[in-house]
Amino acid sequence: MQGDDAELTAAVRAAQGGDEGAFRVVYRTVHPRLLGYVRTLVSDADAEDVTSEAWLQIARDISRFSGDADRFRGWAARIARNRALDHLRTRGRRPAVGGDESDLAVLPAGADTADEALEALGTGRTMALISLLPQDQAEAVVLRVVVGLDAKSAAEVLGKRAGAVRTAAHRGLRKLAQILEESGSAESVADPGEPPGGPDAFPTARGVTHKATRTLRET
Repeated sequence: MQGDDAELTAAVRAAQGGDEGAFRVVYRTVHPRLLGYVRTLVSDADAEDVTSEAWLQIARDISRFSGDADRFRGWAARIARNRALDHLRTRGRRPAVGGDESDLAVLPAGADTADEALEALGTGRTMALISLLPQDQAEAVVLRVVVGLDAKSAAEVLGKRAGAVRTAAHRGLRKLAQILEESGSAESVADPGEPPGGPDAFPTARGVTHKATRTLRET
């Protein structure tokens, strides 16, 4: 991850100097996860348009950005969140995510390991599982595990205390473990297809497991 962050930091700085090729690298690196985050706020039908609006602002304001790769991801996520909330306000809607346990009625029962919840986060089922969480937990999990922000950066995006974000992520990951325990296995959850951006758009199962486990230990 350190090597990837160094490459993203270098690409951001080159893009700030007007390097279009570097901006394309930044876009390809950040867009899939940013789109995943926007999907926790608005409907799938609107997510692409909202994320595109966010990228227009990112491109316009990138020269004023200051910081490394982690700060850039947080900055981009804040922009995307603001665009999503503006979109929802104009339509008088609430954020899209926030399902309850009734969504699980169609799933078979039976699994015996909570680790499957963490492993499943590295597959194309990521957003389908996260969509079952309450809104605050869904945002915290996506920002910390999918976008890759630390608790402080995620808290800045959400306008909350870092401790509150850690707690929400902790509860969300525990809930995902419960969902998979009740559903039988990660394989029993309907696969919505390849994540936006291709099979490598989200972290590997191993990498996400380590991140998610670390998140739980921080609380």
